Amino acid sequence: MNNSYDSVRAQEARAEREARRLLVRTRVLMSLFCAALAGFLAVLFQTQIVNGQDYLNNASHRLLEAETVDSARGEILDCYGRVLVANKVSYNVELDTNSMGERRDEVLQALLALCREEGVSWDEALPISDQAPWTFTGEDPLYISREKEDGEVELAPTRLGRLVEKSGIAKDVTREELTAPVLLEKLCKAFGMELEGPPTSEDRALAGVLYAVYLRRHGIVSNAYVFAKGVDITFISKVKERALEGVNITTSTSRQYNTNYAAHVLGRVGAIQPKDMEYYQGLGYPMDAYVGLDGVEKAFESHLQGTRGSRLIEKDESDNIINQEWRTQPKPGDNVVLTLNMKLQAAVEDLLEEYAGTLENPGGMAAVVVDMSGGVLSMASYPTYDLSTYADNVVELSQDTVRRPLVNRATNGLYAPGSTFKMVTAMGALSEGIIGRRDMVRCTGVYTFYPDVHPQCWIWPAGSHGNENVTQAITDSCNIFFYDVGRRLGISKLVEYATNFGLGQYTGIEISESKGKVASPETSAQAGSVWYGGEVMNAAIGQGDNQFTPLQLANYVATLVNGGNHYQAHLLKEVRSSDYRQTTYEYEPELMNTVQMDPDYLEAVKRGMYDLAKTPAMARYFSSLPVEVGCKTGTAEVMSSTANAVFVCFAPYDDPQIALCLVAERGGSGHSLAGVAGGILSQYFSTESSLDAVSGENTLLR
Repeated sequence: MNNSYDSVRAQEARAEREARRLLVRTRVLMSLFCAALAGFLAVLFQTQIVNGQDYLNNASHRLLEAETVDSARGEILDCYGRVLVANKVSYNVELDTNSMGERRDEVLQALLALCREEGVSWDEALPISDQAPWTFTGEDPLYISREKEDGEVELAPTRLGRLVEKSGIAKDVTREELTAPVLLEKLCKAFGMELEGPPTSEDRALAGVLYAVYLRRHGIVSNAYVFAKGVDITFISKVKERALEGVNITTSTSRQYNTNYAAHVLGRVGAIQPKDMEYYQGLGYPMDAYVGLDGVEKAFESHLQGTRGSRLIEKDESDNIINQEWRTQPKPGDNVVLTLNMKLQAAVEDLLEEYAGTLENPGGMAAVVVDMSGGVLSMASYPTYDLSTYADNVVELSQDTVRRPLVNRATNGLYAPGSTFKMVTAMGALSEGIIGRRDMVRCTGVYTFYPDVHPQCWIWPAGSHGNENVTQAITDSCNIFFYDVGRRLGISKLVEYATNFGLGQYTGIEISESKGKVASPETSAQAGSVWYGGEVMNAAIGQGDNQFTPLQLANYVATLVNGGNHYQAHLLKEVRSSDYRQTTYEYEPELMNTVQMDPDYLEAVKRGMYDLAKTPAMARYFSSLPVEVGCKTGTAEVMSSTANAVFVCFAPYDDPQIALCLVAERGGSGHSLAGVAGGILSQYFSTESSLDAVSGENTLLR
């Protein structure tokens, strides 16, 4: 009985202790909860009551901006991985006149004064002189003559003319009364500038900047206004020190050229041209995008151009960035590897310039070196220019209509091939059974087949070549031989073989090229002239209406000596990803057609070119080379007293690797170019050039 009682009492004691512990825990938890609630209320009171107005003011002045971020353009490399064109970061000054408010003129005047102090040039295009007395800098800065579709001529307003019409600032004066001083004063007043008298040079500078802003604000000009480009750190620091509202420093990338060569091949980058605007907009490009304008930059735009990114930027009232968040990351462009060998390219351009120095009146020149599958190893045009200084010299370069340095003569220059065409005539006559490789044609110095036309051989009247087979005729360049076999072959077959070798046809090169033409009745008809049967003789020796580019001639020789495989000419070797880790595209040679040639006939033609290279006049340029050479000279008459020099060759003779063509306007005989060809072959077949390797990070080896 007592045990039961004690057990009950023990259980009651335990229950009482548990209840007390539970009460303690509950009170502790309640105390913690009350403390946390009190802390929360204190923070809320501090935020809402004590600092509420400050936070409200700050929040109301925060700005959320969407910013477009340019991507880095891909690099351009030669076949050994040498970086020819890369990117460099530059700093630009952009203006936000809206944020300047009433201090706009004061801020801009301070900025202009700083530019004068630091020697920084700024961009503006107001066609009024920058110093008094004020004059217009163009013939008529307000209106230009423009021909309408129906042939009538009308006066069309210029940019300044559109501003004058749009703003109505010239309502009270006639066109004759709107002189430069009058217009400048009216512009200053229209832009809200306060003048204390006649406009000063400082007023003129400010008006020029406001003019540039006005054009863009009213849609007269579509591209963004960059006040100054490529400013240095010192200038940036001084802008920051002065805390000029609305003057923003932005970064951009521009092309950096690591070579002074290959300007015509590499090409330029710039703002989208008006004629191309619709095309690029269709591809999703923004109107202010920079694209390739010519050369490789344009040809491989789709590879080189990356994808722009965008991000959201949050700023406070002091223009400090509080937060930023990427919407899409910019994707850099891929890197393009060319077939060009830049050491060979440099040697070729230097040799052309050196050769030009030996002439009394040098004209333009071109040189092209291709491999057996159409890859362009070197492409040079003389005179040339420097891409890194193009912007500074563009006016002088574009106005030089005599030397025409901006023309790529290698792909757009059209020249009669002269005797370098004779291999076409020979292969056509051999393949069509007109002659055999040992058949003879007698050269008497004058061709007398036609009773009223007696063309002569180049050796006449000093002598004649006598009996010649096809090999000898190529070596001696006997006109009588090719007059005869060309006449017998006929113009239709001559055109057929020339076309099969790619002459007078687009080569397929990725950059701009001319098509050229093969002499024929159709070509004469297109030119509005009459074709006479005897003209086939001129066509057979590369004269007449034959007009080809140096690239076509080089590729034709490659097609001939590789056995008849006519490949598309190309500059692209491969495309590498932006980090160089992957090959995203590799060029495969494209066979355009095959010229069927009997090996014996081909050997007869090649042997003629080989024997020419062994003549004393040629051997002195080629005898020191580690390979045997085949060549052909050409002298193409332009006028009675002027001739262009043409030279083609290939090497090695037994296993051809490269073919080249040289053209010199007003160069005279093609023999004169043999020394240049020898220098090019020496460079290519030297150990330094052919086995060159580039080591280091992010480089490519062939």
